[in-house]
Amino acid sequence: MTDLFDVLDATWPAYASHRAGPWLVREGRGGGKRVSAATPAGDWADADIPLAETAHAELGQVPLFLIRPADAALDAALASRGYDVVDPVNIYAAPVAVLAATPPKRMTTFPIWPMLAIMRDQWVGSGTGPERLANMERAIPPRTSILGRIEDRAAGVAFVAVHGDTAMLHALHILPEFRRKGLAANVLRAAAVWGERQGASQLALAVTRDNLPANALYASLGMQVVEQYHYRRAARR
Repeated sequence: MTDLFDVLDATWPAYASHRAGPWLVREGRGGGKRVSAATPAGDWADADIPLAETAHAELGQVPLFLIRPADAALDAALASRGYDVVDPVNIYAAPVAVLAATPPKRMTTFPIWPMLAIMRDQWVGSGTGPERLANMERAIPPRTSILGRIEDRAAGVAFVAVHGDTAMLHALHILPEFRRKGLAANVLRAAAVWGERQGASQLALAVTRDNLPANALYASLGMQVVEQYHYRRAARR
């Protein structure tokens, strides 16, 4: 299986990535924490942490590290420096064949690329602004946006891209007045069907652990937590 952290980088790419000693420092340009975080790119020591901090400062970013399960030592080192834990995340995955076995209801989902203006408007209205839309535009194909419809309304959006054997879903948003009506499940199933056609064997997504309704939905569809991560962010002065 393709490493899911590599999949996240490939399907939701940063504007640029920079080496700072043993660190890979992502340049997000407002595109979110994942594309603005540093991770180890080799052996590091506590004395190397300021190299990443300086690189972040030169990019106009608050020092931020993405902490994977293998980064326990870094987690402890940053905690000792007063870094705060931010946004613990679950990564869910399931075989596309399992999700696609129940296809989306007819006329509820439409894979579309390039994305339509109405889709851009829904994302921007949800807080997924132009900087995050730029992450989608940078993703290497195959990629698609998915428009969800219910009650004759454009009511939801999501973005999906494939890297290796994995289709990764990002930025799922259902308009508030259309939630709890099954549209999100249909969008996920549509993403699995599309991913399967691109040769992917699994569908994955990342969601913050405190988003309880979303976590419950993904679990109800047979998806399982396969990885976890969180961020460490420098305390604001």
